[in-house]
Amino acid sequence: MKHDVKNIMIILSSPSGVGKTTLTKKIQQKFQNFKISVSHTTRKPRSNEIDGIDYHFISQKEFQKLINENKFYEHAKIFENYYGTLKKNVDNIILKNDIIFDIDWQGTKQLSKFKNLNLVKIYLIADNKEELKTRLIKRNQNTKEEIENRFSSFDQDIKHWNDYDFIVVNKNLEVCFKQIERIILNEKKSISSFHKFQ
Repeated sequence: MKHDVKNIMIILSSPSGVGKTTLTKKIQQKFQNFKISVSHTTRKPRSNEIDGIDYHFISQKEFQKLINENKFYEHAKIFENYYGTLKKNVDNIILKNDIIFDIDWQGTKQLSKFKNLNLVKIYLIADNKEELKTRLIKRNQNTKEEIENRFSSFDQDIKHWNDYDFIVVNKNLEVCFKQIERIILNEKKSISSFHKFQ
């Protein structure tokens, strides 16, 4: 895959409810050059979600076909549903834009195998587990069973901190965003400097 070497790919991962979707949208609003990588998924859309904007909603059969044809950079099964990042979509976006991925640790491990991608991996964490549970209940998007599943996966998720370049605590959304903004600006600056002297 050929692309502008000055474009970067930001991965945002976290346990459920830490705020990565909100932060992803804030990054896109602040940095006009960033595009969000829209994943394919087999889960049903929520009432406020739009196909092609939030996710590409497809059947399990269609998803399996894409796996068999090696069309994904990464894919994972999360809470009984499949999620994946289509190679074609990423390859088209990165030609002109930076990309943000809202994916989990499984997807991050798979993407990291592609050494030609300029990845910057950021892991978001809530300041404590109870705060996380409160957020999951407050956002009112999940059943009680789903909340328990997501909450119980917290300990498994945070074992993968070491796979990331940066760990950011989201205790305050604006403070957290400022930290991520600094990371992005520093990474863009260092890439530009590197290629300037090539």
